[in-house]
Amino acid sequence: MVIESYMILYVADQDRSTNYYSQLLNLEARLEVPGMTEFELSNGCVLGLMPEQGIKKLLGDQLPDPALARGIPRAEVYLLVKNAKAYHERALSLGAQPLSPLTKRSWGHRVAYSLDFDGHVIAFAEEMNY
Repeated sequence: MVIESYMILYVADQDRSTNYYSQLLNLEARLEVPGMTEFELSNGCVLGLMPEQGIKKLLGDQLPDPALARGIPRAEVYLLVKNAKAYHERALSLGAQPLSPLTKRSWGHRVAYSLDFDGHVIAFAEEMNY
């Protein structure tokens, strides 16, 4: 049985990414220490931000250097929210790069996509009312 689930993004600048996600999600970090920031997204689901050099130090040569992939999408954070358009617009105003505006998708959501500073795809989705 899974008690909590973590999505951990490797970031170039922990402070910059912490500030970005705090403003974007309108959340305070539940943990903010050198090497890790955590935001509780929902009951049992946590978004973590770890500096690239931290995971490199932790796993050494067993993992390619994450900094070499910066700008290449390495992960997608898909968040089902109320008012996806407002979240997407906030992401863009905070410096995210636009990928796709809020659009009806075949799986029953309207979704907008952007890239954060580290090249992670951020998707804000909302359920479509039929």
